[in-house]
Amino acid sequence: MSHVVIRSIPFATSFRAAGGAKELLQRDRARAAKLLAGLSPHGPRPHLEVYRRKRHAHHKKGGVISDPSAPTYSAPPATGTGSGSTGAGSSIDVTDTGVTYTTSVGVGEPATQYTLLIDTGSSNTWVGANTPYNPTSSSQDTGNTINVSYGSGTMSGEEYTDTVTLSPSLVIQNQSIGVASSAQGFSDVDGIIGVGPVDLTQGTVSNTTEVPTVTDNLYAQGTISSDSLGIFYEPSSTVDVINGELTFGGTDNTKYTGEINFVPITTTSPASNYWGIDQSVSYGDSTTILNTTAGIVDTGTTLLLLATDAFQAYQQATGATPDQTTGLLTITEQQYNQLQSLYFNIGGITYELTPNAQIWPRALNSVLGGQEGQIYLIASDLGSPSGQGLDFINGFGWLQRFYSVFDTGNAQVGLATTPFTDAETN
Repeated sequence: MSHVVIRSIPFATSFRAAGGAKELLQRDRARAAKLLAGLSPHGPRPHLEVYRRKRHAHHKKGGVISDPSAPTYSAPPATGTGSGSTGAGSSIDVTDTGVTYTTSVGVGEPATQYTLLIDTGSSNTWVGANTPYNPTSSSQDTGNTINVSYGSGTMSGEEYTDTVTLSPSLVIQNQSIGVASSAQGFSDVDGIIGVGPVDLTQGTVSNTTEVPTVTDNLYAQGTISSDSLGIFYEPSSTVDVINGELTFGGTDNTKYTGEINFVPITTTSPASNYWGIDQSVSYGDSTTILNTTAGIVDTGTTLLLLATDAFQAYQQATGATPDQTTGLLTITEQQYNQLQSLYFNIGGITYELTPNAQIWPRALNSVLGGQEGQIYLIASDLGSPSGQGLDFINGFGWLQRFYSVFDTGNAQVGLATTPFTDAETN
């Protein structure tokens, strides 16, 4: 794979919560309940070692991963320093929609463009929720059916393989694509680009054990030099702005500061089925609200969700009160001036979520159905007590303050600060 470079795509975020924050909160909690249930129908698995063994043994056949057990190339561990794991390449933009990020993906030859939600909490890529699928000369109906449940939505339909174009330099041959005949909960996007662990595809496509993700196939086809994905989100007080980037095959050292620190995927189930990590959370200098436990990093969740007991401790520490209109916690201007940082200890490294990062962008209160000038907090109740094996979800709001790396080849997650970690944007 000489001259293989890292590829990046910019992306945008979009906010379309017709029911306001209450609907958003309900969707996040429904998704959390689905994630907490683990893999279905197979149930939770000892994900870390199984995943590492399979992903370290890529076998190429016809440009797609076909035999994960074949002993071939194993990528070296990441260096832990940003510059050591970075390469030059093109970028793919992503769009900030206010509650998540989307990117434009081409399917077919010639390609039809689809706006897809970027989801690290699922692994199937599918289209057809709005813009219909248009078969071309590169499309192949496999005869298989697909059915995926997200808790906050579902899709079902047929599986095709097709050419998928993320950018001129990021083209995937024979990628599995779900074509929705039915989709609920996706009124503002055409589908999902799933970049979670491949195990999450088990049981979703008939006559198929599992479906390689777009990242897996980019790597297997030699387009990228490592089976990994770097994600950069920039906090914003406007919607539908291109202010993020996906980097396939490595990281973009212009988007983060300091070093990227990697931790292995947690061994605690069900968080181990996803991009799960172990962390503790403290409020201020001395108040621990969540002891070291397992949870996940997830682009498909908007809020910072904490186990019920941790959420209650946070509410007590901040003095926040539930807002009846939005369902979110709210604080006064005086309380905001006294708000302390949240400190996340992950792999012995502390990541600071500043007071400004803990609040919803005040310029976007109207799209929440909230009041102008009101201060709403992004931390909310996961809906289950700690000790369940998935006790937090570091979602969209949290990820806008840190650079994240989802390293399939080494079964690890990397995190770093960015120029916007301390930004006063909200």
